[in-house]
Amino acid sequence: MSSDEGKVDVLMVGTGEYTTGYVGGAAADSDKGAGVVALAMFDFRRRGKVNRLGMCGVNGKKFPGIRAHMKRCIEDVYNEMDLTCETFPGDTEINPSAYVDASSTFKAGDVAIIFTPDDTHFDIAMECVRKGMHVMVTKPIVQTLDHHLQLAKLAEENNVLVGVEVHKRLDPFYADARDRARSSFGNFQYMYAYMSQPKHQLDTFKAWAGKSSDISYYLNSHHIDFSEWTLAGIARPIRVTATSSSGIAKSRGIETEDSITLTVQWENLNDKTLGCAIYTSSWVAPKSDVHSQQRFFYMGSRGEINVDQAHRGCTVAMDDSPFASVNPLFMKYTPTNGMFAGQGSYGVKSFENFIDACRKVNCGQAKPGDYDDGSIATVHTTMQGTAILEAGRRSLDADGRPMDIMYENESAEEPIGIRPHEF
Repeated sequence: MSSDEGKVDVLMVGTGEYTTGYVGGAAADSDKGAGVVALAMFDFRRRGKVNRLGMCGVNGKKFPGIRAHMKRCIEDVYNEMDLTCETFPGDTEINPSAYVDASSTFKAGDVAIIFTPDDTHFDIAMECVRKGMHVMVTKPIVQTLDHHLQLAKLAEENNVLVGVEVHKRLDPFYADARDRARSSFGNFQYMYAYMSQPKHQLDTFKAWAGKSSDISYYLNSHHIDFSEWTLAGIARPIRVTATSSSGIAKSRGIETEDSITLTVQWENLNDKTLGCAIYTSSWVAPKSDVHSQQRFFYMGSRGEINVDQAHRGCTVAMDDSPFASVNPLFMKYTPTNGMFAGQGSYGVKSFENFIDACRKVNCGQAKPGDYDDGSIATVHTTMQGTAILEAGRRSLDADGRPMDIMYENESAEEPIGIRPHEF
């Protein structure tokens, strides 16, 4: 496909940290101060893959500040970056349903990229799919298995590609670990995963933390997706038990858990033996050399692997910045000869792979179902992850009672429901 063939128009829904890097009237105090989504889209347009861009939020009064922020962090830093972008709602308006009007200005075959609070994903994605748009949603794609099944059905009916933005699938360390586990490690035995962010993130997410979602949906979703991706055809989750810690968030007036641990029983499909995975996430960690601690240990019946995603052997110290372990594999913000040079970063590749897939579908070179092979985390191949996350939330709300994930039969891999475990 030539660089000028099959360009797509893109609507970015959500104007927060991951899209623009703009939080609370300033650059985010994280490793994403220049944002990821908008920066990637501007670069895709420069490279001939994307044409018209739109950005939709709830509070239009933020847009003057967002434009100034993007000029300072993108246009003034990188050459040849055109920041032209239509915004919804107007600069003087506040409209929680602005995505309805915004998506109406796009056509079937265009792309919607949704980075909004978790409880809004379903309604926004359904609206865009009904209009024939391809849709990429940040993890978790939705919060309940029922919503996931509805979205998958609608995507199939409209013949569009719907995926989850889980960029760790593009991390070469994680991808290699997945391939080693599938090819050499045998049946699943045990996994421990930990992911955290510093406690100032509670301020970043105070609008929704504990009200419409929790830290498990936000962070455990990463390693749960890794498990589902790795264990496809090998094992399936059958039971979830959740526990939590509390105190720090509540001391700040935020009614939510500080850390959440999900213990998940997996069943190997070939012989019904069992494996156990423990996923812990927290947003009350102290500031350290990294924004997010991220690591896991995986053991199969014939092998094991450790991955520390936070420490890649690269550290930076500057007079006006604290000592840091950096990860340019995720995002390379430093320009090369004045140009944005992060195209090889997996934070960018995640979006580029999806945009390229949508272009191929629009041009008749591929079908949405072609990407159910694991190359993209599609709505049709990520149902187990949603079931685990919902079961975890339900277990917490039931004082730690285990929740069973139900399937149609002994060999099925697509969950059909969740019920409290009967002792």
